[in-house]
Amino acid sequence: MGSPVPVQHMAQLAAHIRQRLVDEAAQSMVVQLEVVALHLASLLRDLSTTPEPKLLRDTLTLYQSQKKNWLEGTVKAWQAALKPASLHPGGLPSFGTLELVSTETVENQILASRIALSVMEAAASEVNDLRKRLKSINPQQELSAQDIVHPEVLALAMVEQWGQCGFSLASWQLVNAVVQQHINAQWREIYAHCNAELIAQGVLPVITPDERAITKPVASAAGKPASDVQLPVAPGADQRQADGPVAATGGVPGRLNQGSAGFAERGSPAWPVLSKGASSNSPARDMGVLDRVGRLLTDLAPVQNFPPTFQQAPSERLMTALAQRPAQGGFFGDGGVADQPLPELMLVQVAGQLQQRSAELKKLASNDNEKAIIELITLMFQSILQEDRIPPGIRVWFARLQMPVLSLALANPAFFNRPEHPARQLIDHMGSCVLGFDASAINSEDLEAEIKRVVQVIEQYPETGERVYQRVYEEFKQFLKSFLTQKAATKKVAGVVQQVEQKETLAIQCTIELRNLIKDMPVRDDIRDFLYKVWSEVIAVASMRHGGQHEATLALKKTATDLIWAASAKPSREDRARVIAELPGLLQSLRAGMSLLGLSEVVQDGHMKLISDILADAFLAKTQAIDSAQIQTLAERLVNLEDFFSNDGTEELPLDAQSIEDLLGIDASDLEVVTSGAGEVNELDAVMMAWAQNLSLGAWFTLNYQDMAIQVRYEWCSPLGHLHLFSSVVGRSYLIQTARMAAYLGAGLLRPQEEDSLTVRATRDALTRLEANPELLLA
Repeated sequence: MGSPVPVQHMAQLAAHIRQRLVDEAAQSMVVQLEVVALHLASLLRDLSTTPEPKLLRDTLTLYQSQKKNWLEGTVKAWQAALKPASLHPGGLPSFGTLELVSTETVENQILASRIALSVMEAAASEVNDLRKRLKSINPQQELSAQDIVHPEVLALAMVEQWGQCGFSLASWQLVNAVVQQHINAQWREIYAHCNAELIAQGVLPVITPDERAITKPVASAAGKPASDVQLPVAPGADQRQADGPVAATGGVPGRLNQGSAGFAERGSPAWPVLSKGASSNSPARDMGVLDRVGRLLTDLAPVQNFPPTFQQAPSERLMTALAQRPAQGGFFGDGGVADQPLPELMLVQVAGQLQQRSAELKKLASNDNEKAIIELITLMFQSILQEDRIPPGIRVWFARLQMPVLSLALANPAFFNRPEHPARQLIDHMGSCVLGFDASAINSEDLEAEIKRVVQVIEQYPETGERVYQRVYEEFKQFLKSFLTQKAATKKVAGVVQQVEQKETLAIQCTIELRNLIKDMPVRDDIRDFLYKVWSEVIAVASMRHGGQHEATLALKKTATDLIWAASAKPSREDRARVIAELPGLLQSLRAGMSLLGLSEVVQDGHMKLISDILADAFLAKTQAIDSAQIQTLAERLVNLEDFFSNDGTEELPLDAQSIEDLLGIDASDLEVVTSGAGEVNELDAVMMAWAQNLSLGAWFTLNYQDMAIQVRYEWCSPLGHLHLFSSVVGRSYLIQTARMAAYLGAGLLRPQEEDSLTVRATRDALTRLEANPELLLA
């Protein structure tokens, strides 16, 4: 692309290439602005596919005024990154001073790393070749973590400037896919152009596969504390030759002992089964393991929390050694296909490599507590690697978490004492997804790719404490929501059931609230029945289709108050005149509402005749009229009816297989709607309901239904949380409502396939080995 640029010094050539990278990225972003604008406009034209229409409208409005600022700010940040690190404050943070990194900063950097990982999927060889060539120009100086050549540095500036323009991270999700698609293609070409120019200048015309596999660390100062040492650059393997790429790391956005600042601590505790001998990974069982950890580490009586001495910062030389991890190529799935051993052989090699690494770290430990933690983590991950029900390729990715988890446990030993710790939750949930009844049935490329992505993000930010685990755990759960419903049949069932749930739930809650609103009013029983059985469903359907505050929905809510008032006694001439004047509009609105439900003309005529007779009687009634203040209060409450709805899931919806089949329009013989069994659901223990509402998507269970024990996977939970879909390995699905599922859990008819979570079992195995061979602890 153009003739070679004449340069006298190699340093000038390197600077020229970096400037070219920025210039072409800026040109690409000009096109990107229009791509994003068209994408947002297309989303606005089809709001039915958008879960948050208001967010979309606000984002599009702001984008129209801020897109130029986004471009200018991003290009300015890229230009600043071309200057020496000491001359510009931008880029990734340094850790020379103690400071708390904001949640926004961490989220921006995690998002940038995800973008960079996707770029590496598309352009790993181009990116790595350019890094190698630039490094060869000045072999004595390592590439800085803030070097603009890294895709995550380019991406971070773009994400940060998005926020500077007033956009939220939620709004980024609206454009993420189209931006990612654009830059994957464009940046690959840009990196290729830069490589081509360097080749034309005679810089490494040929790069051998061995040279590509070499990992070079970013610039760091030996001997500094772990918090001051930048992590090595992890190489992105060529996707066309490798098992999977790893984006280069930048600086680490946080410090040890930082905890979970900025994140709400959210656990998914296991819950006990209370009858019929069913067992589960209950908190009591977990704490039995953790008490043993406490006894092992403190040599004291069982405790519930580690003593203050264990909250001291770990030794600097140990954490420095952990931060300066050796390259994770070859055995860890980053090398070329030709060099890649079989997964089973790779496991043996990985286990030996990790054992050797742990032995080296124990030699650097400054006290027995650190040695104990290192040995515990080592044995825990050995147990996980020996779990042959997990596919070998996935076990290797679990192994890559050992060192990041070790850093976490050394910095905060509460990792062992908290079943709800995000790192443990993440490992347990990923494990539950792959510890199924039939491992071959779940050995999905998509699931393995997501586990790889999760591990790679954690590897880039090992010193952010719990926060990175919490973030990727939430992302993993979001992935499961879409991954588990990819099958066409499951997706269709889930879509229809979701609509049924929304309508039926709104109708039930509307009936309950209407009953509460008019219980003290002098309303005829026939009018009450009509409101409860017909009009509550009308309001529910309108709310579902248009929204609770839509003009059409508000009109139907007003019809309810108008009907109640019109059907009450009318002793005054003024009231009777008002009824006569408003009657045509009232009757028309009643017809429109019943038509919304699809009621036949015959059924509508029956309701209309009954209402007309009641209205006629009201003209002659001498009973007490409804006070206008009551009517006004009722109208105000109905306008905001949804605010008074509960969402406890204790009411069962009127569902059956036939109604689902009618809505699907296809044979639903492979769908079983579980509406019986496990006794009554009216008097459920709160613990059972909480357990039912906190099951992990992707986990495997044994369902005892109609005298059969069926292995099922939890695949879908409805948005309102009332309905749950399980699928068996033979393709049959089971739809269960929350209350019924809680009853099944309580009766032991729905049992987790694994009595203990992966980390609890691994910890127990580790302790058993240590108690049998205590000399291992301090060896």
